[in-house]
Order: sequence, then structure tokens, then C-alpha cells
Amino acid sequence: MLHNFKAVSLSHKKAPLAIRELIALDENACKQFMQLVQNCIQTTDVLILSTCNRTEVYYSADEDCSTEIVKLLGIAKGLGNISQYFDFFTILNNQQDAVQHLFDVAMGLEAQVIGDMQISNQVKTAYQWSADNNAAGPFLHRLMHAIFFTNKRVVQETSFRDGAASTSYATVELVEELTADIDNPKILVVGLGEIGADVCRNLAASSFAKNTTITNRTLAKAQILAEECDLKVIPFEELVPAMKEADVIISSIATDSPFFTTEMIKRLDVLSFKFFIDLSVPRSVEAEAEKVPGVLVYNIDTIQNKATAALQQRIDSIPKVKEIIAESIESFNDWTKEMVVSPTIHKLKNALETIRQEEMARYLKKMGPDELKRMDDLTKSIMQKIIKLPVLQLKAACKRGEAETLIDVLNDLFDLEKQPEEIIQH
Repeated sequence: MLHNFKAVSLSHKKAPLAIRELIALDENACKQFMQLVQNCIQTTDVLILSTCNRTEVYYSADEDCSTEIVKLLGIAKGLGNISQYFDFFTILNNQQDAVQHLFDVAMGLEAQVIGDMQISNQVKTAYQWSADNNAAGPFLHRLMHAIFFTNKRVVQETSFRDGAASTSYATVELVEELTADIDNPKILVVGLGEIGADVCRNLAASSFAKNTTITNRTLAKAQILAEECDLKVIPFEELVPAMKEADVIISSIATDSPFFTTEMIKRLDVLSFKFFIDLSVPRSVEAEAEKVPGVLVYNIDTIQNKATAALQQRIDSIPKVKEIIAESIESFNDWTKEMVVSPTIHKLKNALETIRQEEMARYLKKMGPDELKRMDDLTKSIMQKIIKLPVLQLKAACKRGEAETLIDVLNDLFDLEKQPEEIIQH
């Protein structure tokens, strides 16, 4: 299958969170769905990517299988009425569009937070699942390695991945700065609204994962998130003892007046430094708390200013990122064009090798081992020189989009239709 790479995408660009949640696949579901697609659709490549912002299926097929894939998603998720959500999907049936989209997604250009650092690892994991399940053919292998190389260039040559461009990323980055001189700092997250939960997910992906504890007024909510992120959880009633142990307390409690009052913080008997990061609006940490010796308070403005500066830096890098992507896609396209002539090249080599072997066979009985070795080396060398020019001309014709005529000529000259596509080994 050539020139038939396609994609079916459900993302934050068109689908609200409620819809994305319905369709999202965890690791086991991704692997099972991959097998379902392979069993139901004739394809050489399948890549399933499912994150909080998108669920996408990339595949190679001669026909448009988008409707079938969406229906299969419905089966996998137990949604009998999934056709009603079809308009939320983006269908990319042109190979160039699908390739471009996967590059843009993997680099973070399509992320909610531009330059999202997690997405490249998520794409790499999705590819590993494809490889492990024999769902990746030569095309997908080559494409993914082109993407990894491009990502490396983006990191090395641009500022696109520098800094924390979201509130949750910026929060974790601030924690890193504040605790740089503390061995095994203890982090406590209080309140698990949208931003608090997002901070927890980022902490779980950081070096702080083992030393992060979370709590929430509704314990069940905290337990669900703790299980998802593999973090420690405590009942809200045990908040004060946990605060005494923590080096950093991150608060995203929804409250009309400060929950963490100066009097409450005084009773913690702070002996060194204790950092409060207040992500709540209105504020949940009393401003006067900074008068307590050893206590430092950082509010949402500090975090958002940090994130805004990083975001602008990333936005400024976008033209260079797109330039790098364009160069990689051009190189990849050259390879895909050469894939068209690869069977012809193999057949031509086989045709010449057959002639060489037939002629060698005529003289086998007349030559000793040394002579035979010299003759074998000589004829192989001659064959390589003969085939070199047609191969170069075929590859050049590919780039010009004129390979078909030359392929037809070679097929007629050497009767290549009778030759196998795999190179004969002798």
C-alpha cells in the first residue's frame, strides 16, 4: 500500500471535553482497539493516539475507512449511537494532510498548550504499541523515525519547548525552583478542581511523584485521581499534620475567603521554609501569611506571568518549527516516492542476478575454487556497475513524478513481471 496514509481525529479543536471523555481510550483499550481495526480493515499500518485532548486513528488503506473506524470506536466504547458524534471528527483522507497532521501533533503545534512537552512522549508510546502488536509496516516505521528526528531538531534548534507555558506546568516549574536546595522535598496538593487535578498529573510525571500527597474535601474524588496518577492521598481531616510535614503546599481550593489563614499557618511552627502556591481565585491563602517567619506565598498572577512569558517564547518559535517540519516532510516524501520504484529495482537486480548465475553455472566445472571466487567477485562488480545508472535514473524520475514511464520500459526490456520483488540471495 502506497500513498494511502489516512487519519481520523477527534480533538479539542472540534469536540468538547464531554465528548472527548466518551471516546477516550486507556492503554489496554488502545491495544484492543488496534487489534479490532487490524481484524476489520485491510491495512499495513495502524497508530492509535489517545490523550485527554484527542483520540486519533492513523492507518494505511486503499479505501476511506473513516466511517468504519468511528463505528468500531463505538463498539470498543459500548456506544451504540456513536454516529451522532461523527461531525466532531476530522477526517484526513489525503496522505499529505495526514502526515502533516501527525507531525504537527507530535511537535505540539496542535496542543491546547502550544509546544506541549508530554505529547511527543505520548506519540512515542503509541508507536511502541503499534510496533509491539505488529501494526506498523515500513511506511509507519519510517514516518515515526522521521518525526523523532524532527522533534530532536526542534528541541536543539528552537525555544519551542523551553519554559512552562501552562499554569500547571508553570506551577511544577516553580516548585522545582523553590526546592532546588531541598533533599526529597514533600509536596502537598489541597483541592482537586480542574487546575488542581492538572497540577497533580504534571507532578506525577515529574521527579516529585513519590513525594506528592493530595487531599480534597470529597475523599472519593481524591482517591480516583490518586489511583490515576499513583500519588498518596490523605483524608481532608488529616490536613494539618500533612501541612506540617510538607515543604510546598499547593492550594486550589474554591472558597470565597482565605482558607489558609495567618493564624492557622502560625500554628504550624515553621522551623525552616514553607512555600505556599495559591492557585485559587479568590485567593485561598491569606496575603498576611507571608509575615509568618519562613513562610513564602506565591499567587496565581506569579504563575500566569511565568506561563505567559514562556508561551510567547514558544509562539515566536513557531515559524522555525514549521520550517523544520517542512524540511523533514520533504525528505520523507522523497523516500515514499522511492518506495514506488523499490519493487522494480529489486526485480531488475534479480533479473541481472539470474543472468549472472546462469553464465557462472556454465563454467563451474572448468574452474578451480580460486578462479571461481575471482570470477564470482568480478561478475558481481560488473553487475553492480550496470545496475547503478538505471537505479539512479529511477530515483531521479521519482522526484520528478515521471517514474511510471521508466518502470514500463524496464519491465518490457527485462521481462520483470516474472521476477520476484524480494532480492534473491546467493
